[in-house]
Amino acid sequence: MIKKQMASATVSAEARLADNILLLGSLLDQAIQEVDGPAAFTQIDAIRQAATKFHHTHDQNASLQLEQLLAALTPAQTVCVVRALSYYKHLVNLAEDLYGQQIANSSQDIPVAGMLAHSLAQLRDQAVPFDALRQFFDDALVSPVLTAHPTEVQRKSVLDIERRIVELLAERAHLLTERQLARNTLLLRGAVSALWQTRMLRFSKLTVVNEIENALTYYESTFLHAIPELLQDLERDLEALMPAGSQYHLPAFLRMGSWIGGDRDGNPFVDGTTLTEAVRLQAATVLRFYLDELAQLKRELGVSTRLIAVEEGVLALAKASRDQSAHRMDEPYRLALNGIHDRLLLTAKYLLPTCSWADNGDIDVQPYDGYEALLQSLQTIADSLRKHHGEALIYPRLGKLMKAIESFGFHLATVDVRQSSDVHEALITELLQKAGYEFDYAEFNEDEKIGILLEELKQPRLLFSPFQQYSELVHKEIGVLEAVREMRERFGHHTVRQYIISHTETLSDLLEVALLQREAGLLRGVWGSANIQLDLNIVPLFETIADLRDAPMIMGKWLSLLGIRHVIRNQGSEQEVMLGYSDSNKDGGFLTSNWELYKAEISLVELFQQAKVKLRLFHGRGGTVGRGGGPTYQAIMAQPQGTVDGQIRLTEQGEIIANKYADPVVGRQHLETLIAATLDASLFPSDQLEPAKRRAFESVMETLSATAMTTYRSLVYETPGFAEYFFSTTPIEEIAGLNLGSRPASRKSTRRIEDLRAIPWGFSWGQCRLLLPGWYGLGSAIHQYLHQPGSDKESRLALLREMLLGWPIFKTLINNVDMVLAKTDLIVARHYAHLLPDRTLREEIFSRIEQEHKLTTEVVNLLLGSTQRLASQPVLAKSIRERLPYLDPLNHLQVEMIQRYRNGETDEKLKLAIPLTINGIAAGLRNTG
Repeated sequence: MIKKQMASATVSAEARLADNILLLGSLLDQAIQEVDGPAAFTQIDAIRQAATKFHHTHDQNASLQLEQLLAALTPAQTVCVVRALSYYKHLVNLAEDLYGQQIANSSQDIPVAGMLAHSLAQLRDQAVPFDALRQFFDDALVSPVLTAHPTEVQRKSVLDIERRIVELLAERAHLLTERQLARNTLLLRGAVSALWQTRMLRFSKLTVVNEIENALTYYESTFLHAIPELLQDLERDLEALMPAGSQYHLPAFLRMGSWIGGDRDGNPFVDGTTLTEAVRLQAATVLRFYLDELAQLKRELGVSTRLIAVEEGVLALAKASRDQSAHRMDEPYRLALNGIHDRLLLTAKYLLPTCSWADNGDIDVQPYDGYEALLQSLQTIADSLRKHHGEALIYPRLGKLMKAIESFGFHLATVDVRQSSDVHEALITELLQKAGYEFDYAEFNEDEKIGILLEELKQPRLLFSPFQQYSELVHKEIGVLEAVREMRERFGHHTVRQYIISHTETLSDLLEVALLQREAGLLRGVWGSANIQLDLNIVPLFETIADLRDAPMIMGKWLSLLGIRHVIRNQGSEQEVMLGYSDSNKDGGFLTSNWELYKAEISLVELFQQAKVKLRLFHGRGGTVGRGGGPTYQAIMAQPQGTVDGQIRLTEQGEIIANKYADPVVGRQHLETLIAATLDASLFPSDQLEPAKRRAFESVMETLSATAMTTYRSLVYETPGFAEYFFSTTPIEEIAGLNLGSRPASRKSTRRIEDLRAIPWGFSWGQCRLLLPGWYGLGSAIHQYLHQPGSDKESRLALLREMLLGWPIFKTLINNVDMVLAKTDLIVARHYAHLLPDRTLREEIFSRIEQEHKLTTEVVNLLLGSTQRLASQPVLAKSIRERLPYLDPLNHLQVEMIQRYRNGETDEKLKLAIPLTINGIAAGLRNTG
């Protein structure tokens, strides 16, 4: 019966999806006609029809007609067409997201892998002891970390309107009368019209503060509500697994993180001031949320002592409140909450005196000295309600608020600070020289550096002196650490906890950060003493292929340092290590990056298990497959056994943040998926291979990886003129000029691939529809493996298929490539290739890309047993198939506009059209960097 209902719900949701797309399309058509006139609409519709016909039938006449229509456009008409096609894809995305949400809701009664309900069912079915569950959640940490990168192409104004459109579409499904539907249609028409008349692009580059404010909108719409509600519900679900009548308090293991305002690596606009502002804005957001919730709660809890008894603790809180109205003397909860609200408001004024707060006059109370004191006051109220028939009054708001306070404290999200190791080396060099040492620290070998650093860490005095003259760099970097100290003192130790070291290559890179912390008062005691306190956990980030291979050796030396055990013990006996997916991919290619990450994880887990230190891995994933993206649940389940172990941090970047968390319902689903994946990967790992089978599979992967990396690096780093090809045939230079984020697209002002950030690297390949970082090298690797002289092709193919069925990492790799190939289009990519004037170079490189694409397509077809892309994911396949006809004209127009711009045309409409096409293509592909 349930399956029939679910099938019926799916059909109903699919019908609503089709209706919603049709409705939104017609409303956009109306808006275009009203603003730009019938002629503009007719032109847009003709282009849309020709593109759709060509894509579905490959009719050459339709192709010719499309090219003629596009070639005839003026710059002003081009802007109109690009906006129309882009916004149409935005609207389709909204309808599809709502469809996914409705399907997920309808399948709650039949949970599948990836749903939290499915994980809970496994706990029940396998009779996991509750003591083991209690221990798991006591130690657990799941932390999505929001980052600001130059791939977030949507403006907040656009996101706000689109959020309203989704709300109206969701409401539409529950309306019963024609009058209600008509009103809803009018509201939708207004929202779509507002969208059409809203500027899609920013005219000025984002500042770091803009990025902070943008991120906070996701807390206001989603995280502040979804996280405490999710924890409340999970706590109740876990109580159901306990003996009857038992109560369980679920720790706040789901905690948000952020890099925005603290990530200095390559961003000259981040300093101590931006860090302070990030923490200040975060604190203001969460304190206002608490005050609003308390205001609602005191209106709702009008429980009267004439009817119900209360505990003495509540009466004491009521007596301490300045609210002693005769009308409320029998309502102690209300009086107590008024007092708590007053005290929290005073706390907010104390912590953030420059913010605007309500005037509550003179109050004779002390501010809370931390969020724990606020929580204790609310716990007093909850305990009283629970003892006096008020359990049902806790869940609606009080319980949610308490979970929020546990999760967000007074800081909202933990801000990581990050800087590159070469900057740290420059700082230490200058500090030592200005302190009177007559040597150049940077010139020493690694062993000498370690010796100098350890000797300095044993000294109680500082290198930095306020009476010395230093470079701007030293003042800026020390200023950041001083801001960290001040923010931790004001808002609590959760405010900033991690110091990420980009480009970690040696042990000295970690010790340098320990010494810098001492210079800012973040290290107390001396190295080797049992009472040493290091405020910020030192987190190495291993990014390149070489760094990943060296990671176990470097961390082994770290764990072997005399005195390091005191440091680790005083930070909870845990050590975090971050792994970079983006730079390792740019360095060694898709397959090798994934394989080296896998091997590094296994080696690190073994190392830390032997050392009896808990390892937490921080995954620096991006949106695209080439940067570690792809379905989150499958990615986490594909991690080697033992590498998750109840704790995981991972970055959420670019468009992915908006896609996952703009809508609170969708946002909660994604958060549940993170928790489900962490539970399943820790307690029910899917990687259960026998040792002999694992060795065989790993041997094959080692062979494939070596060939893939050779193939990739031969093209990208060893082909003369490849950098010229890349900079000419992709919109990388135009992307660098787009006002996407505060961070520059390159670390240095060069045209070297090595200096280019991995994010715009992947973004550019997506724009030209090659998506090269997501597949290049795989085809040659598998082809050579199958056709190695003297080998049995059929037995090797059978082994690869066995790997596909039984080894999560290989299955995830092939499925991700399948998805990337579905979005790749070599016909479109060839148009971009013609942006390079050098025909010989163009044909040499494009023919190699074309050949590798052919090989990759063939081997993926061979392994999956199908020539159809995404044959096992028909919904996703249909979505991609139907959006491509709208992408093709955008790609054609982008090439034309770039060509004209690079040829010296200066028309303002032309300059506007290029970034508009970038926005539209990003929306169509549904990921950017």
